[in-house]
Amino acid sequence: MDLPVMPPVKPMLAKSVAKIPPGMHYEAKWDGFRAIVFRDGDEVEIGSRSGKPLTRYFPELVTALRDRLPPRCVTDGEIVVARGGRLDFDALLERIHPADSRVRLLAETTPAGFVAFDLLALGDASLMDTPLRERREALTAALRTAADPVFTAPATYDIALAERWFQQYEGAGLDGVIAKDPALGYRPGERVMAKIKHERTADCVVAGYRLHKSGPVVGSLLLGLHDDRGRLQHVGVCASFPMRRREELMTELEPLRMPSLDGHPWADWVSEEAHADSRMPGAPSRWTGTKDLSWVPLRPERVVEVAYDHMQGDRFRHTAQFRRWRPDREPRECTYAQLEEPVRYDLAEVLGG
Repeated sequence: MDLPVMPPVKPMLAKSVAKIPPGMHYEAKWDGFRAIVFRDGDEVEIGSRSGKPLTRYFPELVTALRDRLPPRCVTDGEIVVARGGRLDFDALLERIHPADSRVRLLAETTPAGFVAFDLLALGDASLMDTPLRERREALTAALRTAADPVFTAPATYDIALAERWFQQYEGAGLDGVIAKDPALGYRPGERVMAKIKHERTADCVVAGYRLHKSGPVVGSLLLGLHDDRGRLQHVGVCASFPMRRREELMTELEPLRMPSLDGHPWADWVSEEAHADSRMPGAPSRWTGTKDLSWVPLRPERVVEVAYDHMQGDRFRHTAQFRRWRPDREPRECTYAQLEEPVRYDLAEVLGG
């Protein structure tokens, strides 16, 4: 491979802002794996956000990219998996598997797509210093004949349309809106874009915690909601506390600490079968490797209000943010019924735009 921009390249990043800023280039925020694709003739390499290659996990996408991208190019975009007319991040996570036979099977049963939103190189020319508005024109021209599963991300300079996308596209599993300076060159690894994400709140039961990697202080709180049968289901974690607050939480939660899992609603997590979906605390993970995922059980008697952006199935898609304790709430009142559901929106309508 011999391209004007060579792997690895760290993608340009975004920082969170509260509102969609005016006078920008706007795109939807995709909920998938960020990927930079390098193609030089028959050679295709898919680089992840960390720089590690994703190529072996998506053989069907390698074939499609070879067929649908220009012969020599570098594109920035997102790998996604869709089910039932919306993005499915859980299905995408399953694609990262060490066994080649499993990779091949999943390539057939849950094929991935690639949504391109930037062009870093074309032919023998690097576009890294080219303004975004010109890179976007080059991208749409280069991918004008591309077809499923390779797409060009919809984009606009109309803030009213971007605000409509922010409301509508969540129903298709998208994650918000990205705003970019149209005059800016490509800045690898720098947070020079803006991301605007949905934020909602929920009252959750605190049923345990995980220790912080730095020592015997709280790293994250394990959150639960009751389903329609009254069972407490794990829905995610909240974290990102200052160190002093982590120490304070150890003291605050000590009276609720249980000596063992006996009597805890998640006591069956000690069995291997309970971890079949690899989403419970303590479950093995292909992403965390040898990271300690053990947790400390608490009597599920305390309620916390957390902020979250959206759900992925029956769990919070991202780490929730602590807002306040709710001593006025009973744990049994913390149910899925309180969660806001976005209006469904067909992903085909997004990609067709």
